[in-house]
Parts: sequence; structure tokens; C-alpha cells
Amino acid sequence: MAKQAGVIQPVEYAIFMDHGYRGLYGGLGLRDIRERKGLKDKQQVLDHMGSTELAANLFRATQTEEKLRRENVRSKDHANRLHNEVGRKVRTTIHELGGTMPEDLPVAESIKKVESREKKRLKAAQKTPAERVPEAET
Repeated sequence: MAKQAGVIQPVEYAIFMDHGYRGLYGGLGLRDIRERKGLKDKQQVLDHMGSTELAANLFRATQTEEKLRRENVRSKDHANRLHNEVGRKVRTTIHELGGTMPEDLPVAESIKKVESREKKRLKAAQKTPAERVPEAET
């Protein structure tokens, strides 16, 4: 839906996303969030979100998409303002429910590390008993 509002170029999409983050994270943009959470420049914030933080971001994104569609938004500036507004409303709801603000949630283990570990585990589980390496006795 952002594309229909004129958010087409990668830089425009980055700006659009930043507006949503700023709404949800109390004015913090993506760089600020990365710094606050102690992530390196190349580490993706989304890859280090736990389920609560991911859910808040997904809710922000889906509700923004629906609102862009309902209101037939056709301007980048309007889309950016709307994304920020939805982010702020999600933040307000979290606050009213007594939840932890997203910027204060702990950094989760990288999803890439979890995925790698799970692939290794599944691969090991698929081996026949003769192929498995015996565990060291302790």
C-alpha cells in the first residue's frame, strides 16, 4: 500500500519505515534503536527482536497498511505521517496495558543464529544411529 501512496524508491521506503519506528519507539529512529540496543551497524534490528517486540511491529505495519488502503492515501508525506501516527497509537496502547516499551525490551538472540542451530539439529536428527557421533561420557 505504501507504493500506491508514492513510496517507491528504496530511500523513500526507508524514510517511510523510519516514521513508523519513530512513532512506536517514542521518537527513536532505526539508527537510534540499533544504538540503544547495542547492535552493530550491520546487524538488523528485526533479526534481534523477541516475540513481543516483533508482534508490536507487525501490528504497526498491518494497521498502517489497512489505514493507507481505507483512506486511499496517495501522497508520500501523508503516508509517512500516518505511519508515525499508527506507531504512536500502538505505543500508547502498550503503555495503557502496562507493557514494556519496545526500546526497553531485551535484545533477542539473532534469528540467523537460531536458524543455523536448528538446521544443524534437524540435520543431526535425520542421521541414522550409526552415522551419529556418540556423545562424550561425563
